[in-house]
Amino acid sequence: MRDLDLTTLRLFVSVCELGNIARAGERASIVGSAISKRLAQLEDQVGTRLLVRKRHGVVPTAAGNTLLEHARAMLDSAARIESDMQNFATGARGQVRILASVSAMAESLADDVAAFLQQPAHRTIQVDMEERISPDIVRGVREGHASLGVCWDAADMGALQWRPYRSDRLCVVVPRGHPLAALPSLRFAQTLDYEHVSLPVNSAVQVMLQRHAAARNRTLRHRVVVTNFEAALRVVRAGLAVSLVPREVAEPSAAAHGLQLVALAEPWAERRFIICFRDEQLLSPAAQLLMEHLAASTGSAARPSDKPARQDAAS
Repeated sequence: MRDLDLTTLRLFVSVCELGNIARAGERASIVGSAISKRLAQLEDQVGTRLLVRKRHGVVPTAAGNTLLEHARAMLDSAARIESDMQNFATGARGQVRILASVSAMAESLADDVAAFLQQPAHRTIQVDMEERISPDIVRGVREGHASLGVCWDAADMGALQWRPYRSDRLCVVVPRGHPLAALPSLRFAQTLDYEHVSLPVNSAVQVMLQRHAAARNRTLRHRVVVTNFEAALRVVRAGLAVSLVPREVAEPSAAAHGLQLVALAEPWAERRFIICFRDEQLLSPAAQLLMEHLAASTGSAARPSDKPARQDAAS
């Protein structure tokens, strides 16, 4: 198959989003017949039908939906390339992309990166941060989609190198008046009698909690699944469930929102985070500077390791 043309893919995405070739032409300042010709050539190129003509427009076929997903990813990558090159042209001499876990993003990473960028020597560096689950962070760094990853050290690093970052401690968050609120501390098993609000089931935290529940021949009951800690705290505040959340995330707003934080008396409640990368020797100068800054924020500038920090927990 010949290389796909980005202009045609951009028009294809526009047609799918608008459901109408004429309106897509108006958006792109191209006559509809020219778009139709490009789409016909695209269908010939991929060897399958991509759009179905309806009475008042068009809809993508199953193959069209698959191409739509890939096209959006390709266009996003092209936009990133253009942005990166423009940054160099305008004087931004460093570009660092970080993939980070929801915990790292919700806690200290944004502040640490901001402190790095506020230094005069780093004014020509741009940092992009994207939130992902730990396995996707490791995969993204390994495949070169980002220079640095920040995730829980329970993730299997494989051949990646790493340095220690910060740590946090999980606690049990319940609404005031909840039966668990009066206890000074809790074992994880005590929370299994109640429904939980959880992060996505393939996130590192949830995989670990499910494993510990299974070890007790119990099931972790999810009443609500959310994508971030802020949403989890809102659900707890509504009295719908309990949640295990880093104390560093929950504590600042707990009192104002009527939440009670109960210590989790488990050895695994304290979690350590790491900065991972493919090879320190291959990092760009900007990525090297940022990695050193983040590593120093832990109070430790330990040498990098080429072995995973721990592999006793699922990632």
